[in-house]
Amino acid sequence: MDSRETKRTVPVPSVGADGEQPISQATAMSISEAATENNPQEKSLEERLLEMRRMTDPAYLPTISMSELYQNVYQGRPPIIDGLLYPGTYLFAGAPKVGKSFLMAQLAYHVSMGLPLWGYPVHKGTVLYLALEDDHRRLQGRLYRMFGMDGTNDLLFAIHAKQLGVGLEGQLKMFVREHPDTKLIIIDTLQKVREAGGDKYSYANDYEVVGTLKRLADDCGICLLLVHHTRKQQADDKFDMISGTNGLLGAADGAFLLQKEKRTDGSAILDVAGRDQQDQRMYLTKDRERLVWELERLETEPWVEPPDPVLEAVAALVTADRPAWGGTATELAAALQTDMKPNALAMRLNVRAGRLAADYHIRYENSRSHAGRSITLTLEPPQA
Repeated sequence: MDSRETKRTVPVPSVGADGEQPISQATAMSISEAATENNPQEKSLEERLLEMRRMTDPAYLPTISMSELYQNVYQGRPPIIDGLLYPGTYLFAGAPKVGKSFLMAQLAYHVSMGLPLWGYPVHKGTVLYLALEDDHRRLQGRLYRMFGMDGTNDLLFAIHAKQLGVGLEGQLKMFVREHPDTKLIIIDTLQKVREAGGDKYSYANDYEVVGTLKRLADDCGICLLLVHHTRKQQADDKFDMISGTNGLLGAADGAFLLQKEKRTDGSAILDVAGRDQQDQRMYLTKDRERLVWELERLETEPWVEPPDPVLEAVAALVTADRPAWGGTATELAAALQTDMKPNALAMRLNVRAGRLAADYHIRYENSRSHAGRSITLTLEPPQA
């Protein structure tokens, strides 16, 4: 019988060898509870062989049950800008000369410096800006006017890059390998890196272009922001104004749309839609001296997820005075003094492990061995 341990966890920096050992909370449990936790049902050899044969069948369709989903702990990726920008691939569209590149420079600078943007918390990281419609002289003048002497080595620029399908993917992957703390890559503009030739404007081709970049962003755990243009025709849905087919937006994780009523206006509207954040509309004004965009008002206040009492109880249990805890789900339920059933508690923590790590800096692990399932909780304060 296989003696290897199967571990499902949220990947985070490991604990040092001199860290405290997990503290086990002993408590009484019923015979049925002990049997459930300490003797997980193992697949028989015959079942495992049957499953292996099914997987080699060309017609095999991999599936996962709802119950299996709840048993797993999936990696949570913290946002780049809380409530605004997340790992994944986003379109940033607007008419020519509407101020997109100034806003891109502003986003890039704030992320590279870890400075709040319009009151939104920003997570610091390296930024690559492919300014493919600029030259170094124009970049220098724009950045100096916007940010003065406050430069940073964590914001890097390139004014030339290869195209999709002929080397761009390799260039971006190499950059991320050399800068493992990369959080954001801006491609200004998408049209500059599209592979030449072929049916450029079909739904299938548009979907594949963004889909290719999305796979890269997801594999690297970064945000890719693709600057693109809008068409002149108005539309009932503002995002239908994005140039090209709906395949671009269909493959992306979200989109930003920057619009002015008149090109000479010093104000603009920024609409935001995405899978990981609520739809938002922001009213912006441009500082005429520094040329940075400032937030005038929000149409609706961002939705804030209410506190989770279970996560708060875990945070009260795992503290700087006692930075580690280990035991079964039954023991954890007793330690938290909750009425939740042990299996329901473990399932909830499986699902909310990402938020537990992001909001409370507590690593959650749910391991299974022949001795049964065990939970470990480790406090890992954020790095300075």
